[in-house]
Amino acid sequence: MQQLTTDVSWLAVAVGAIVSFLVGWLWFSPKLFGPKWAQGVGVDMAAAGDMPVGAMVSQIIGLILMSWFVGVTAVSNALLTVILATLAFTVLAYSGGMFAKMSKYARNVEAGYWIVSLVIMIVSQGIFRSIQEI
Repeated sequence: MQQLTTDVSWLAVAVGAIVSFLVGWLWFSPKLFGPKWAQGVGVDMAAAGDMPVGAMVSQIIGLILMSWFVGVTAVSNALLTVILATLAFTVLAYSGGMFAKMSKYARNVEAGYWIVSLVIMIVSQGIFRSIQEI
């Protein structure tokens, strides 16, 4: 078990989480999917100064944990595990959005973000683990 945490590329975990967070910032911004997503979930697009701090902190913590999960599965050559887990949680969040009466557009935007984040984290692991081996 200790090998799974000590052999993880912590740089890849950090980069994967930070890049995913920044992509999320763009993903849900007015430049991409933000306005129609906000309408679909029934929230008002706030100014940058009015961002919900608790939600942002929870988001980065969740992304760090997800990126760490990707790192652990990369070390143990079990990336299929994290892919299946992410797909399962994405489908569960999608169904939760249906119960919450979110629009189909909003559910698709959120599901797409989780899949893109997973890809970013896997690529980050691939890049930084390759560099580590050199």
